[in-house]
Amino acid sequence: MAPPTPRKPIPAEELLLSVVIPVYNEAHTVETVIDRVRAVPLRKEIIVIDDGSTDGTRDKLQSISGEGGKVDVLVLHERNQGKGAALRSGFARTKGNVVIVQDADLEYDPAEFPKLLRPILEGRADVVYGSRFLTGMAHRVLFFWHSVANRVLTVLSNMITNLNLTDMETCYKVFRGEVARAITIQEDRFGFEPEITAKVARLRCRIYEVGISYDGRSYSEGKKIGWPDAAWAVVCLIRYGIFHRPRKDIDAIYADSEAAKGMSGGKAPLASALVRDGR
Repeated sequence: MAPPTPRKPIPAEELLLSVVIPVYNEAHTVETVIDRVRAVPLRKEIIVIDDGSTDGTRDKLQSISGEGGKVDVLVLHERNQGKGAALRSGFARTKGNVVIVQDADLEYDPAEFPKLLRPILEGRADVVYGSRFLTGMAHRVLFFWHSVANRVLTVLSNMITNLNLTDMETCYKVFRGEVARAITIQEDRFGFEPEITAKVARLRCRIYEVGISYDGRSYSEGKKIGWPDAAWAVVCLIRYGIFHRPRKDIDAIYADSEAAKGMSGGKAPLASALVRDGR
């Protein structure tokens, strides 16, 4: 099998970073996270998906969205569907040539965006994962068994995909825009993480890891993922890592994207929008 075709670097002046932020009941942290994202000195659009929040998060987001607001696109789910469903809605509305996932808590630091983007901007990577374990940076000490479960799932993922990741479950996943928009997310909850990992492996994407800091939360502070999600992750690894067959490989996806750009001509403008998704 031939190796993937080399990618063109993305010049800084052509970068548009789509920051996709899924939110569920994060009234105490969401605006701080958005402010930190806004402070990163990169051309960007911020797409926030409120996944049926009931704690005042939605009212806060609506007050800072729209023309001249902190949020460029706000998508409102009428009921809670899960992180995967929120990202499915968010990815579909991205316009950027690079897409990154940012959680709405304070566990991950947007100031690290530039180093996460570097392998993509230099034309070396299609996808970048921010690893909490491949680093000498500061980490809050929390749950031993969570770290064990994370490493076990990463090893299982690597066995199925033939990758050598150190942190499959990380929030920080960065994609070239063509890749993010070409993948149909099927999992509604946290099964998104093993699903997307298996699918980018199947597409033969070039994947890099970059070490990041991590300021994890306890359950009393709002952490949501639990042991049932870990069990379902194993099912997802088998479903998408073994039985999934993509219709196109990564080179075909880029070829289609280039053809579409030629037909539309030019860069898509930034826009502000409020979208209600009744699903």
